[in-house]
Amino acid sequence: YARLAASSGKTGGPLAPKTVRNTHIVLHRALSDAERLGEVSRNVAHVARTPTARRTTAATWTEDELSTFLDFVADDRLFGAYVMLATTGMRRGEVFGLRWEDLDLEASRLSIMQTLISVNGQCLIEPTKTNRSRRAVSLDESTIAVLRAHRRRQNEERLAFGEQWDESYGLVFCKPDGTPENPDTFSRAFKRKAAEAGLPAMRGVHNLRHTWATLALKAGVHPKVVSDRLGHATIAVTIDTYSHVAPSLDAEAAATVAAGIFKTRLPN
Repeated sequence: YARLAASSGKTGGPLAPKTVRNTHIVLHRALSDAERLGEVSRNVAHVARTPTARRTTAATWTEDELSTFLDFVADDRLFGAYVMLATTGMRRGEVFGLRWEDLDLEASRLSIMQTLISVNGQCLIEPTKTNRSRRAVSLDESTIAVLRAHRRRQNEERLAFGEQWDESYGLVFCKPDGTPENPDTFSRAFKRKAAEAGLPAMRGVHNLRHTWATLALKAGVHPKVVSDRLGHATIAVTIDTYSHVAPSLDAEAAATVAAGIFKTRLPN
């Protein structure tokens, strides 16, 4: 772990503590399996010390900033993907892995069954990693309207390409010929468009997920509901990840409970 922390990553500097910790997690699980199968006498990763990951707060936009961005990209052919990221809290790969068969627009719900990832420039479709990631998500009326408009546009593209349209994927968000859209290309476009719109910088499109979660919690949505929509393993993960929202929630809780206790009679 010390050598990893001193080695060079993609940027030429030392690997981040979180990266080293992720390595520890994978190795620890592998050795646990080996210990269970009798391949090793003990899991030596139990006694290893890993670097402490620095807690960082993910950058998010305000409601007005998010609205400004969506207005700016309203004419983009993948406008629907931006809206889905902004209104559902889905991961990038989940949005681009979504199929029309996973959508029930009449019932205002979708099912997340697979994810699209990019490996060395190649798009790969995989099932969701955990049962918690495989989930149903409700949709609001505005998002449904955007999806219907997107489907009409996609049908026009299908007609234009004729027999060259690839029917095998059935993806909601794809290239004009029906093949998977590279998520990395989309992320680069997102950062460029955010800058052109004059909005605060984001590390990546994943910050739209953080923005949704932060806005939901500030709006008073129960953390369990937020956790379920995000597909987190536990509600504790959600609370820990968005602990920066806690002070405003705490102040609101104090005022709400006190108002119920005292009603119109204030203490002397």
